[in-house]
Amino acid sequence: MEQALTVVCKLQPTSEQILKMDDLLKAFADACNHVNEQVKPGVTSKTTIQSLVYQDIRPRFGLSANQAVRVCARVGANRKTAKVKGEVVKKFSPTSADYDARIFDFREKDRTIRHLQKLNMRYPESL
Repeated sequence: MEQALTVVCKLQPTSEQILKMDDLLKAFADACNHVNEQVKPGVTSKTTIQSLVYQDIRPRFGLSANQAVRVCARVGANRKTAKVKGEVVKKFSPTSADYDARIFDFREKDRTIRHLQKLNMRYPESL
């Protein structure tokens, strides 16, 4: 069995990288809000959501293929949680985005984290 490790660290982005990250977070949230508005509220399956909006959201919001899939999954998961609580999903804020190994690459040799969208950032020496 393969063991997965999680690293939590504070990144040290440049001012330019901060702007790019903000743009990415806004695009992710905007895509989530668009999907939430376009797909019938009762649909919670990420696969169904993806089949309905994937081709539209990639070019509309400038998302990579993986990010578009993660948008559909985020909307589906939030809808499922809201449904259990007897609520509805109102809005997505640009505070986080889902990433996996295909988007982030941890590079111990040069102490950087490489992001698919060219946001290469250094991390602290104490890590």
